[in-house]
Amino acid sequence: MHGLHPRRVAVVGGGPAGLIAAERLCAAGLAVDLFEAKGSVGRKFLIAGKGGLNLTHSDPPALFATRYREREAEVARWLARFDAAALRDWAHRLGVDTYVGSSGRVFPLDRKAAPLLRGWVRRLREQGVAFHVQHRWRGWSADGALCFDTPGGERRVVADATVLALGGASWPQLGSDGGWVPTLVSQGIDVAPLAPANCGFDIGWSAHFAQRHAGAPLKPLVVHWVDADGKAQALQGECVVTASGLEGSLIYAISATLRESIARDGHADIALDLAPGREEAALRQALERPRGGRSLSEHLRRAAGLQGAKAGLLREVLGAGAMQDPARLAAAAKRLPLRVLRPRPVAEAISSAGGVRLEALDRRLMLRGLPGVFCAGEMLDWEAPTGGYLLTACFASGLAAADGAIDWLEATAAG
Repeated sequence: MHGLHPRRVAVVGGGPAGLIAAERLCAAGLAVDLFEAKGSVGRKFLIAGKGGLNLTHSDPPALFATRYREREAEVARWLARFDAAALRDWAHRLGVDTYVGSSGRVFPLDRKAAPLLRGWVRRLREQGVAFHVQHRWRGWSADGALCFDTPGGERRVVADATVLALGGASWPQLGSDGGWVPTLVSQGIDVAPLAPANCGFDIGWSAHFAQRHAGAPLKPLVVHWVDADGKAQALQGECVVTASGLEGSLIYAISATLRESIARDGHADIALDLAPGREEAALRQALERPRGGRSLSEHLRRAAGLQGAKAGLLREVLGAGAMQDPARLAAAAKRLPLRVLRPRPVAEAISSAGGVRLEALDRRLMLRGLPGVFCAGEMLDWEAPTGGYLLTACFASGLAAADGAIDWLEATAAG
């Protein structure tokens, strides 16, 4: 690699994919400039750590790869080079040890993102990565230079190779606003429309229900749905009532399926089991017992353990009359039908689906139509549920793109 030392690589985007790409490129002896549109790097990474940084997951490798749905095979190739265990080792070398939580998710011992990010950026600076903040990428000039808007005006940068790690369209205030899409499309790059992933959905509650229960947790809960192949599916977890619908980990886990059903049919139908672990017959028997002077709410709580938002959901769907029928109540408690109308806007989502289609890239993650330009991270067309899978694939794809750039530079130097 000594012969490549004078060659310069531009990394555009200061999230995990861009930062890890810069680290690998610098270690290969290349001159690395990292450009970030905001005033500091890793802003979305820091937000992800506010509730405890879920760095990766302890799933076995084969199961881990299935979390990427139709992109399982492609993402598995990235993970073969840098998987969850490698990510934990990498954090350890930065002085951040990790542990596996009860859900299988992996967190730093202190559950914080800031110490890891600070140590990482400090090490990158020491290794020679040059950081350029407040540089918003606008595309290429006629002679192929990268064009950036900066506080001091337009800046043009010539690089021997470029790694784009521009993010998706979720949390745009943190920098990933999808503004790069028209630029790449104008270059003939095939980009799937950016769409919300790991997001909430609108159901359209009555004003009374929304006012009374928005923000209330629903747990435990089982959601039932029918997948695209017509097969019944179920998943247990928890979610939260919002003013317009539902959000939370259980909903995020099936957000891709819901989004696709809505796109196909105009809506998605789900059913909620509000009383997991209890049989419908036993619930009915308990609800048929005389309640004496107790209110219906108190009877529901004592007989069926249904109260708060769960009882409110039953009233919302069944109406006052059916609430007096123990058989209908018990059946609804086990399979409460809900029609999901639309996903929340992508700006509110945890992550986004869509992006540069992987078919537009070669195995090195280089754009087939733009030699020397590589793509990584959430701007690529893959998605995954929360649980550490998003971050892991961002890291792994950043390294894959960096390795691809190194290989390409070596090949062009030799040629």
